[in-house]
Amino acid sequence: MERAEEPDARYLISDGQLLETRGKGEGALLPLMARSGLVGMLVLGPRQGRRKVSYLPAELRELSALAKRAALAVETHLYQREIVASERLAALGTMASMLAHDFRGPMTVIRGYAETLIEEPNLPEPEVRERAELIIKMIDRLERMTVETLDFARAGARLARRRVTLSSFLVELADGVSLELPELTIVRDFRVPAEAVASLDVDKLRRAVGNIASNARDAMKGHGRCLIQAELEDGRLVVIVADEGPGVPKEIRDRLFEPFVTHGKQAGTGLGLAVARRFVEDHGGTLELLPDGPGARFKLALPVGLLEQGGAASHPPDPPRSRRE
Repeated sequence: MERAEEPDARYLISDGQLLETRGKGEGALLPLMARSGLVGMLVLGPRQGRRKVSYLPAELRELSALAKRAALAVETHLYQREIVASERLAALGTMASMLAHDFRGPMTVIRGYAETLIEEPNLPEPEVRERAELIIKMIDRLERMTVETLDFARAGARLARRRVTLSSFLVELADGVSLELPELTIVRDFRVPAEAVASLDVDKLRRAVGNIASNARDAMKGHGRCLIQAELEDGRLVVIVADEGPGVPKEIRDRLFEPFVTHGKQAGTGLGLAVARRFVEDHGGTLELLPDGPGARFKLALPVGLLEQGGAASHPPDPPRSRRE
């Protein structure tokens, strides 16, 4: 808003008192004093039918009370604007941190294969093509992750579901974790019927499991065994991801899935598990830390609409999008 011109008023009303100023006008000023200071001014014009401004004591008290209420309303509005601005900055910071966190895995693969192409110029053409295709695949994945991160920052719960065979999906999931985290030895235990088909957002679930596995690697000081177990239970795909590390400290168990909660990681942002839970909940599922050890054990439970090969997908609708989460 443009700044209003300063009025030329003869009187000032403050705390029920009428004070005369050096102004030449016949109006009166009513300052809006809030807890943070002066937030505005009410300008009262000359009283009609009178040559001289005059207010009764009761009128002065009522005007002063009105000024206090108006000052509180203006101050509240200003605070709300500041809160909205700070929340936007916080959302931008969260989004930037999330991108930095989740980009590390694919970028490691891209850099590794690009270096081998430079350092080994005499590679057979099929192998060069295979590595180049993998680099392109990782770049495409980075692009999808950017879109998903924007969805997360905007409190979106949209899913890009596609029809997949669960057994193939689980194999690709484990292969992807092994590729992005070569320090881990992935132990697989899949008890899913070969013919089971469901409709899932593959990329989001891959990121969820990948984030848990990345935390497992950090907890085990860079290397170790990580179990990925899966089976069907009462129409749900239950996936267990377990490591052989020291487990989750008691002091952060209750806040483990909150953004920016981390422990013992010098380069961690604490966003991995928050993103993982968000993507699992987008499917209508749950992600929890199991109490039994040793190590950390996470359980993903996803409701899946199972169907026979060649049938139409049947899955629960995406959860409604909320205005704010």
